[in-house]
Amino acid sequence: MHKKQTEVNSAASAPSVVKEHDMRTLILGLGNPILGDDSVGLKVAEGVRQRLSADPDIEVDVDYWGGLRLMERLIGYDRAIIIDAICTGNHPAGTLLHLGPNDLPTQHTASAHDVNLPTALQLATSMGLTIPQEITIIAIEAEKVLDFGEGLTEAVAAAVPAAIEAVVEAVHSSCASQSA
Repeated sequence: MHKKQTEVNSAASAPSVVKEHDMRTLILGLGNPILGDDSVGLKVAEGVRQRLSADPDIEVDVDYWGGLRLMERLIGYDRAIIIDAICTGNHPAGTLLHLGPNDLPTQHTASAHDVNLPTALQLATSMGLTIPQEITIIAIEAEKVLDFGEGLTEAVAAAVPAAIEAVVEAVHSSCASQSA
């Protein structure tokens, strides 16, 4: 079980009761299911769901949006692990990258009416919204994200099992640090 904090009930007439709150975790695969390698986050999330479905403190889901809509999806969770394709051009296709929100390259979103993840998170903080203090991004270097198709390229498909394992390890390493 993943624990976040301890709450003490110190009412004068009642004995102190210690309750531990479950650490709510969102694992979110991002992508577009019809743009080739861009769907890798969705496929990894499905594999993770099969591995972690029994844990009630972990929600595994998929989404197709970034920016402000992604920020809204994170509200209320203690931590988040986001899985997505990335195109840096600095690594071979299929390379796994472990990133934080501020490690993302500066990018323009597809819409002039949206913002990138770091800006969306800053906005949430300034608005006093409860967003995860711990956000991990497991990114898979993609090869083809603009070509229509439901399949992954060979190198990206080969990285899916390792990406699933990286997400599971990230969950367990975070759980271990929370219980210490």
